Amino acid sequence: MVIASLPMYDLPELRAATDAWWRCLARAFRRAGLAEVPDSLSGDRGTEAVWRDPRLLFSQTCGYPLTHAFKGVLRLVATPAYAAAGCSGPYYSSAIVVREDDPALELGELAGRVCAVNNRASQSGCNALRHAVARYAVQGRFFARVVETGEHLASLAAVAGARADVAAIDAVTFALVTACRPSAVSGLRILGWSEQAPGLPYVTRADVGADRVARLREGLQAAFADPASRPARQVLLLTGAQPLPAAAYDGIDEMEAEAAAGGYPDLA
Repeated sequence: MVIASLPMYDLPELRAATDAWWRCLARAFRRAGLAEVPDSLSGDRGTEAVWRDPRLLFSQTCGYPLTHAFKGVLRLVATPAYAAAGCSGPYYSSAIVVREDDPALELGELAGRVCAVNNRASQSGCNALRHAVARYAVQGRFFARVVETGEHLASLAAVAGARADVAAIDAVTFALVTACRPSAVSGLRILGWSEQAPGLPYVTRADVGADRVARLREGLQAAFADPASRPARQVLLLTGAQPLPAAAYDGIDEMEAEAAAGGYPDLA
């Protein structure tokens, strides 16, 4: 039995829309000729366990795991596009967030402050921010301290509660949280935006053949064109998907390499 997951923007308030979007996808995948398609998503297991499961049919991951820990494990299918500030087609950036009353007007003024990061294996929360502040680092340091929170929502809470001064938040996450949980961004403002990178990709197992990928892409495009998917997509801010070449994600490695070449290999 194959499995599928859509874990990356799965806020509790969005679960019904996510499930509805999957039902549209599942129907389209079957019509594209995929014989085994699960009726529901696997939401009761950790994301990494699902991504490594040999039964995986379809999921969504972050670009940094795709190019690092899950390189050769997951295969790019397509990159979704979102109607959110900081996004442009299948590319997105991170909102660099501070408190509304913070006097800083630009990123360099945050030297010596406390940074909240969701995960060091995150493109939006860590790699993009490291690249953005690398030019201001002195002897490999910019922040006084980096606090790992485990998720973007916790990073927002840390900044709002003055346990940290700044965090980089995925543009789509920031837009979705603003829409469905405005209290989480109350008292915060966007200081600036990181450089853009390819968005969080739809993926399958790396060992599947070209025919399977082609059928997934066909089904994906059909699901976006299906009028029945519009209500769920509007809630999720989804506008389309583009089959970017795998090389497009090399930009994530380049951001990391540029920071390292500038003497700032770690967010610190």
